[in-house]
Amino acid sequence: MVKHAGLPRNETGIETVVGVLKQQFGERFQTGAAIREQHGHTTTWIENQPPDAVVFPASAQEVSDIVTVCARHNVPVIPYGTGTSLEGHVNAPAGGICVDISQMDKVVEVNQGDLDCRVQPGVTREALNTHLRDQGLFFPIDPGANASLGGMTATNASGTNAVRYGTMKDNVLAVEAVMADGRIIRTGTRARKSSAGYDLTRLLVGSEGTLCVLTEITLQLQGIPEAISSASCSFPSVDAACQTVMSVIQYGLPVARIELLDDTTVKAINAYSKLSLPETPLLLLEFHGTDASVLEQAEIFGALSEEHGGIGYQATSTTEERNTLWQARHDAYWAMLQYRPGAQGIATDVCVPISRLADCVGAAQKKAAELGLVAPIVGHAGDGNFHVSPLVNMADPEEVTKAGAFIGWLNDLAISMDGTCTGEHGIGQGKRPYLVRELGEATTVMAAIKAALDPQNIMNPGKILE
Repeated sequence: MVKHAGLPRNETGIETVVGVLKQQFGERFQTGAAIREQHGHTTTWIENQPPDAVVFPASAQEVSDIVTVCARHNVPVIPYGTGTSLEGHVNAPAGGICVDISQMDKVVEVNQGDLDCRVQPGVTREALNTHLRDQGLFFPIDPGANASLGGMTATNASGTNAVRYGTMKDNVLAVEAVMADGRIIRTGTRARKSSAGYDLTRLLVGSEGTLCVLTEITLQLQGIPEAISSASCSFPSVDAACQTVMSVIQYGLPVARIELLDDTTVKAINAYSKLSLPETPLLLLEFHGTDASVLEQAEIFGALSEEHGGIGYQATSTTEERNTLWQARHDAYWAMLQYRPGAQGIATDVCVPISRLADCVGAAQKKAAELGLVAPIVGHAGDGNFHVSPLVNMADPEEVTKAGAFIGWLNDLAISMDGTCTGEHGIGQGKRPYLVRELGEATTVMAAIKAALDPQNIMNPGKILE
């Protein structure tokens, strides 16, 4: 068995559960070292903590069977989607059983007239949008990675479209979930509003696998816009770009996306994607609506950006040019890695009120420079959420220490500005120390909920709460 530091292990219980599940699931139950390590580590610098086994259920009943036997023997259960999380959500600090839901990948139904659908948790956002395309519908939440919808729900994912379409909590109507004792529950219906009891849907969205394993999600959909237009505009400083964002939001311009890239990120993208953008802070935008409305939105933005020193403003409605622009944005992480070969990108995120965005981003740039860190910045600027990715030589202990200090400092800065230590990455293991600083006594209420629903602490232990 694998040895783990941190939470206590139940060696006897794990051995018993491994035997039971191996008999039930056969080849869908794996204990090889490579697959366990794959499921115990994601795109993070947090230590790899693999589970003792990985199981691939195909139905809610099979998930219930897994959780029931784990509960009987007090063994941890760690849900796993596609492994794109950034804060150690899928690590197994006390060992246990990883429940990989990738085989639960069916679109159960689409209700075109009601603009909603039901999906199993292993369906990815790209697969869903491919399925919906010929029906004139799409699902707007776009975290960049082709994440599973179960994982996106569990972490309350958002992304580039959040400024217009909200986050997962705004687009999940109901879930089916297996609770810590193996019960299967459904939290709501397809109705767009309800006053029926506690809002269990919102409780489970963003619970990061600490309360349940999601087995089905009912999602709100959107009609594909009649017209889509994109735009880019460069600025002399990050402050000028952020002031423009503030003007856009205060004006009430219904932008679908408004992304901030600092000069370092633009340089990296130019080299990686073979573009020739001015290597100064940049805003990328997208407008959705009718032909007339997107044209009007683009014109208004052009005027607002000019007031703040915007230069090189360009708008386009051609699909090819839009796709090139946004693919470059989504490739920013890989572009950053190429910008400093051999370095690891340590992605972190914070979110502040729009009025504090310029101050927070500017302070982050200054602090990174003081520490000698190369730390590109990209941001979902329309809702005050931005990401800093220090490019770190992990073989240099001093540089690793500086990066850790910087991330801690940034979390504290955002909290001091009445913001949050995470706008979309979640708490997981990496941001647990900052949750108490942000929410104080409210974390004891979270702990009480956790204890009531999972008294044995078997559901993704060691995440969110200390």
